[in-house]
Amino acid sequence: MNKRIIQISAPSMGIEEWEALRQPIESGWITQGPMVAAFEKDFAQRHQVQHALAVSNCTTALHLALLAAGIQPGDEVLLPAFTWVSTANAIMYCQAVPVFVDIDVATFNIDIAAINNKISSRTKAIIPVHLFGLCADVNAIKQAYPHLVIIEDAACAAGAALHGQSAGSLGDIGCFSFHPRKSITTGEGGMLTTNDAIIAAKLNQLRNHGASISEEQRHLGPKPYLLAEYDVVGYNYRMTDLQGALGLVQLKKLDAFIAERANWAAYYNNELQSIPWLQTPTVPIGYTHGWQSYVTLIDERIAPLKRNDLMEALQEAGISTRPGTHAVHMLGAYAKPFGIQPSDFPNAYAANEYSMSLPLHNRMAKEDYEYIVAVLKSF
Repeated sequence: MNKRIIQISAPSMGIEEWEALRQPIESGWITQGPMVAAFEKDFAQRHQVQHALAVSNCTTALHLALLAAGIQPGDEVLLPAFTWVSTANAIMYCQAVPVFVDIDVATFNIDIAAINNKISSRTKAIIPVHLFGLCADVNAIKQAYPHLVIIEDAACAAGAALHGQSAGSLGDIGCFSFHPRKSITTGEGGMLTTNDAIIAAKLNQLRNHGASISEEQRHLGPKPYLLAEYDVVGYNYRMTDLQGALGLVQLKKLDAFIAERANWAAYYNNELQSIPWLQTPTVPIGYTHGWQSYVTLIDERIAPLKRNDLMEALQEAGISTRPGTHAVHMLGAYAKPFGIQPSDFPNAYAANEYSMSLPLHNRMAKEDYEYIVAVLKSF
């Protein structure tokens, strides 16, 4: 018999995505073009914003968002200490200063109460991360710190919402990811969202080398000799039309994907509540979770195994797991230059050491979930 292997994540694609690639391939327009424009339009509508701009990935989205927000060298930008490293890296790209804030271990999101002690005269922006698909409390941040630019790291949060308002529409700019571990994917890819027309124009220019006109205008206009002006230094952060075609199909499936994930997250919560050493995720009232991941927390004081040993045992049983993400303040690129100790952010440290993500994706069967629960209970 073949050994059972349940992946931590797997993209859900089918014949619709395969067929969607025909149009850009047959038309010959495979770089940013009409398919990307259509994807942007539908994404903006789904996420309740006026403008959506597709880019090469969420890291480049974060970089552009900071530039469009006017972040300058030496400016301070707040971010949670427990997030993917690209949140901090994008700040460094701007020669700004990342200022870490501890998290609330109940949600894995930034601890609102811990923000105030990190504010200084140089603080210009904050990046609340909607980790694993659960929105950070952006409304509370806006109310407490109306002078700060709010850039949502919504990499995990396509389709998520806070009190009925979509992720990506809560702050000044939203940044999404379409990496294969996300609920919808274009392979690589990202999206910027905003309701500010001036910011949208800046983002559009910066993602395309700093060009004053779009590729569509240049190629389809009546003046073949027309070249764009380049008054600012920009970047090649564009999405291809092949990715746009995939994104259009995936976006139509987003709500069904989330509903299925939410159903199995509820199953996990119900079945695993009898395990005293396993903290399961909670969803506060008024929040719509995007369920990019199902992340638990291990209490090693009473658990039968240490977190890492438990993950190895699950791997032997054919169940892939991962830590939730990492505590960026513990990584060498940040700990050493900034003189940060692991204990400086105790909740982020705990999440780094004791979190465990269980498989949750749209290619799993009922038998997979039942098997995972049975193995966990066997410990």
